[in-house]
Amino acid sequence: MDGRVRVLAVGIDRLTWAELLQQVDAALAAGRRLTLAYANAHVVNQAVHHAELAAALERADLVYCDGEGVRLAARLLGDPLPDRMTGADFLPELMARLAAREAGVYWLGGPEGVAADALRRLREAVPSLRVCGTHHGHFPDAGSGDVVARVNASGARVLFVGMGTPRQELWVAAHRAALAPDVVWCIGATAEFVAGTKQRGPRLFAAHGFEWLGRLLSEPRRLFARYVFGLPLFFARVLRAAALNRFAR
Repeated sequence: MDGRVRVLAVGIDRLTWAELLQQVDAALAAGRRLTLAYANAHVVNQAVHHAELAAALERADLVYCDGEGVRLAARLLGDPLPDRMTGADFLPELMARLAAREAGVYWLGGPEGVAADALRRLREAVPSLRVCGTHHGHFPDAGSGDVVARVNASGARVLFVGMGTPRQELWVAAHRAALAPDVVWCIGATAEFVAGTKQRGPRLFAAHGFEWLGRLLSEPRRLFARYVFGLPLFFARVLRAAALNRFAR
């Protein structure tokens, strides 16, 4: 898509939270296919050396900023992004919009039962939400055809895919043509946050751009390398790119 903000290997759309939801609403109203993905420092770091991931993100219709690190990087590179958006924050409003359109939802990803728990909680807030089905994300690649058939048979118009980067983006890119839902959305571990099996950290951290620190404190063993090594590497790459941009002018 033209007009994206380039943060290293990833193009990110200039979208506010309201504009993102409006794009989804418009796609459903028109019966138009829409594929969404997010970009944070971890995703961008992987895309730098993973050509297939970078290509999958480039083919997505919308790539939105999901991280203060990426938002700061865009400013350093001289092309700011308007908002940072996280799935767990906008899901209640999104689900209300989907319910108003009677657009059914299917959630693919996470450990067994987690997506169902997440949608159960969301339905407590939006009782009219139509849940078409769920499926865990721990299936072999050979089982993808069966998963696609289940999604299509469900009648869902919106499919959330949360299997972690890069698997979710590559899976969607490989199977998008066969998937019937109008909207297919790579959404990471959002189901686990909504279901309460993972913690986002204190709201105070998130409000000041330190949600990553809250996550690191809640899962230090799993996330140590991603944040303690990954964030400095990300900003080193960004600063190098910013310096090269200045010399090129």
